[in-house]
Amino acid sequence: MSDVVRDLERVIRQRQADMPEGSYTASLFRDGTQRIAQKVGEEGVEVVIAALAQDDGRLTSEMADLFYHSLVLLADRGLSWADVEAVFIQRAQ
Repeated sequence: MSDVVRDLERVIRQRQADMPEGSYTASLFRDGTQRIAQKVGEEGVEVVIAALAQDDGRLTSEMADLFYHSLVLLADRGLSWADVEAVFIQRAQ
């Protein structure tokens, strides 16, 4: 796992534990799993639109948003990127 992903997961989990006011991440956790999943879906659609009709900068920006919201969803479910990596490793065998 890259340091960037590790650091992002750490911040997400910290926001989940501390629930600071004014934090977008904490607001997602407050809104619950349904809202977080909805954001993942919205970002997925935005990735598709960027891939088909926008430039590479927009695509990478939307992919970053999708990845971030996916990490929030994983944390909400008590999972982490390491759990996803384990699936990749299993599939590669």
